[in-house]
Amino acid sequence: MTHDHDLVLRPTPAQTEAALNPPPGRTGGDLVVETLAGLGATTVFGLPGQHALGMFDALRRSDLRYIGLRVENNAGFAADAYGRITGEAAPLLLSTGPGALTSLAALQEAAAASAPVLAISSQVPTAGLGGGRHGYLHELPDQAASFRGVVKSVHTVRAQSQIPSALEAAWKSALTAPHGPVWVEIPQDVLLAETSIPQVTGGDAFPEELPPRPELTAVAADLLSNAARPAIIAGGGVVRADASGKLRQLAELLRAPVVTTPGGKGAFPWKHPLSLQSWIEDRHTTDFLEDADVLLVVGSGLGELSSNYHTFKPRGRVIQIEADLGKLESNHPALGIHADARLALQALLETASPREDATAADRVRDLLAKVADRIAGQGLTLEQDVLAAVRRALPADSPSFWDMTILAYWAWSAFDAKGPNHLHSAQGAGGLGYAFPAALGAAAADPTRPVLAVSGDGGALYSIAELATARQYGLDVTWLIVDDGGYGILREYMNDAFGEATATELTRPDYVALAESFGVPGVRTTPENLERDLAEQLAAPGPSVVLLPAVLRMFAPTHLG
Repeated sequence: MTHDHDLVLRPTPAQTEAALNPPPGRTGGDLVVETLAGLGATTVFGLPGQHALGMFDALRRSDLRYIGLRVENNAGFAADAYGRITGEAAPLLLSTGPGALTSLAALQEAAAASAPVLAISSQVPTAGLGGGRHGYLHELPDQAASFRGVVKSVHTVRAQSQIPSALEAAWKSALTAPHGPVWVEIPQDVLLAETSIPQVTGGDAFPEELPPRPELTAVAADLLSNAARPAIIAGGGVVRADASGKLRQLAELLRAPVVTTPGGKGAFPWKHPLSLQSWIEDRHTTDFLEDADVLLVVGSGLGELSSNYHTFKPRGRVIQIEADLGKLESNHPALGIHADARLALQALLETASPREDATAADRVRDLLAKVADRIAGQGLTLEQDVLAAVRRALPADSPSFWDMTILAYWAWSAFDAKGPNHLHSAQGAGGLGYAFPAALGAAAADPTRPVLAVSGDGGALYSIAELATARQYGLDVTWLIVDDGGYGILREYMNDAFGEATATELTRPDYVALAESFGVPGVRTTPENLERDLAEQLAAPGPSVVLLPAVLRMFAPTHLG
C-alpha cells in the first residue's frame, strides 16, 4: 500500500549524472543563480558590490538576464514593476550595508502595493554574523533587523546547503497572497567559496493559496443578495489577484455600483454603467458609499487615500475581503474575510443570487454628474486638458507609471487606465522617484509595448541617473516630466496652511539637454502640443524624454470641511 507522503520524486538519469559530476569552478553564487532559474526567474535587477561579487560572477555562467541600475533604490522600483507586470517574484541583487539599506524605500513601496520582490543581499563574512563588531566593510550589528519591519519575511543563510531551500521559501513567501517583498541575505564567504553541492535543477515555485472560509462567504452572499443599495470598493488586491473579470461578473449579478481606489485603478471598466470610476477623494462619492446598506470592500484596507482621508464613515454593513490579515477590520468593523480576492469573489459568484435594481445606473450617472459639476466650478481646465492629452497619446494597452506629483494625483481620480494592471503609482508608501525606474522594469518585463513614466521635476531628480540604464538596455520608456520649478504639491500645501512656502523651490537642469547628454532624445512641449509630442515619442523605439513646463493645481479637497 502506497501513501501520498511516501512518494519520492526520482531523478532522471541526466539529473543523476549532473549531480554526480557538477561542472568545476562553481561557487555559492552559482547556487543562487541556479536556484533562481529553477524557480522560473528569467530576469534579475540590481547593483554589484564587493561582498556580492560571488553572485554577479555567477551570472555570466547562467542564462539569467541582468538589468543593472545606477542606484539600489531605483533597482528596487524596477523589480517592483517587473513583479506587478509579470506576477513573478522579481530577483533584486544587492550588496551589504549601504547598498542594501539604499533599497529600503523601494521595498516599502513594494510592501504597501503587494508587489512581489525577491531581494537577495550579501552579508559580511560568516564570522561577523551575530552582533559582534569585527570591523568588516559595510558591517551592521544586525542587517536583517533593518528589513523586518518592511518585508514579508527575512531569511539568513549561513551555509551553502541552505541556499536553495532559503530562496525557495522566500520565493513562495513573496508570491503567497498578499504578494510582497522578501529578504534573503548570504555572507560573502558563502557566496565566494567553491561548492561541491550538485547543480540545482528545479524548485517548487507554487505558492500557497489563501481561500476564504465558506461559512463567511455564505453570509456575505446572503447580505449582498438581499441588500437594497449594495456598493463595492475595489482595491489593489483585485488587480494583484487578477480578479477583475470576477469583480465585473459579481457587480453585474448584484447590480452594485463599483468605485476603484488609486491602487485598484482599472479593476473595473471605466465606462461601465455601474462604474463610479475612481473619484474616491470626493465628498459626493463618500456620501454615496456611506449610504450603501451593504458595502463590499475587496482588496483594500480602506486606508487614508481610500477613505477620503479617514472621513468615510459607513452606516451600513461592511464586508471586507483582504489577503493582508493586518488590514482586516483595521479601520472599520466588518464581516472580515481573510482571503485572496480572486478566490473570494469566485465563492460569492457561486453563492449569491441575482438582484434587480432599475435605479443603479441612474444613481451612478447622477453621482458622476455631481463630481463633474464640482470640478467644473474650480477653473482647472489646464489640468484636465493635460491629463486628457496624456490619455489620448498613450496606447490603450500600454502601462503607465506615475510619481508622487500633481498630475498623478489627478490620474488617481480622473484617468481611465483602460484595463487592470495598466496604471501604477507610488501611492502605497508615497515616496518620490518611483515612476521612471519602475517604468524601466515594466519595459524589461514586456518589450512589445511602449511604457509611459510621469514625474514632476522634483521626483525626476531622484532617478535622472537611470537615463543611462534606459540607454544601455534600449528600454522603450517615454518619460514625461512636468516641470514647475519645485515640489509643486508641497508648495500648494504650505501656501494653503501657512500663507507661504518654504524649502519647495528647486534649481533644476535643462532636462532636454540632460537627456540628450545620455544619448536619449528629448523634446520640450506645451500643453497645446503635448498630445502630438508625447504620441510621437511613444511611437518611436527606445527611451525618450518629453518636458512640459507647467504649473498645475490640485482640485479642491473635500475632506477638510
